[in-house]
Amino acid sequence: MPIETYRLVRNAVATTLQPYQRDFIAFAIEQGVLKFGEFTLKSGRVSPYFFNAGLFQTGRALAKLGRFYAQAIVDSGLQADVLFGPAYKGIPLAAVTAAALADHHDRDMPYAFNRKEAKTHGEGGNIVGAPLSGDILIIDDVITAGTAIREVMGLIEQSGARAGGVIIALDRQERGQGEQSAIQEVQAQYGMPVVSIVTLEQVLTYLEEHAGGEMLAYAEAVRAYRDRYGIAG
Repeated sequence: MPIETYRLVRNAVATTLQPYQRDFIAFAIEQGVLKFGEFTLKSGRVSPYFFNAGLFQTGRALAKLGRFYAQAIVDSGLQADVLFGPAYKGIPLAAVTAAALADHHDRDMPYAFNRKEAKTHGEGGNIVGAPLSGDILIIDDVITAGTAIREVMGLIEQSGARAGGVIIALDRQERGQGEQSAIQEVQAQYGMPVVSIVTLEQVLTYLEEHAGGEMLAYAEAVRAYRDRYGIAG
C-alpha cells in the first residue's frame, strides 16, 4: 500500500477501536506491560504511562501477542515476502507472529532475524532464518528514536531486498526534539508505512470508555500528556 494511501486510512480510524484492539489494551494492562503512574523517560519527560513489551514473558502470553500482531498486519493490507525481527526484542515477535499468520490467516510467511555480531563459522553471517529478498516487513515493539530501524535498513539494503513497512505494538504519537515523532521521521526518511496494533489515541479511547475510579484519573493524565507532547493531527 502506498504510504499516502496508508496515511489517509490510518487517519480515518485513528481513534476507532476494533474488538481485537480493545482486547490487546486489556491484555497489556493485565500483563503489566502497560502501566499507569509516573515514569521518567530517557528524554527526561515524566510520562503518566509506560509500555514494556518485554513483560510478555510466558508462552501463552507470547502466542496471544503474536495473534494481535498478525491481525494488525492483515487489517493494514500490507503485503510482504519476509517478516524480519531486529535483535533482540524483535526475534520472538517475528517467530510468534509468523506462526499466528500461518495458523489463523493461512499466510505462511518466512521470517528472519539478525545477530548483533556476525558469526564467522558454520553458516556465518549475521542473518538467521529466511534469506532477505523481496519486500521485508520489520516487526518491533515500539519506535522510540528509530535507531534500530535505521540499523536494520542497512542490512536489508545490503541483501538487495526492500523494506516494505514496519509493524509495532504501540504508536506513542509523541514528538521528539522537533515537531515530528520518531515514527514520522522513519516514514519520511524511507517512504514506508509504520503500522501499530494500537495508537495512544486508541488507548485514550479505551480509558475513557472505562472511565471510573482510577481509569478516569489515568485518562485525564494521559490526555494532558498527549496535549503537551503529542504530534499534530
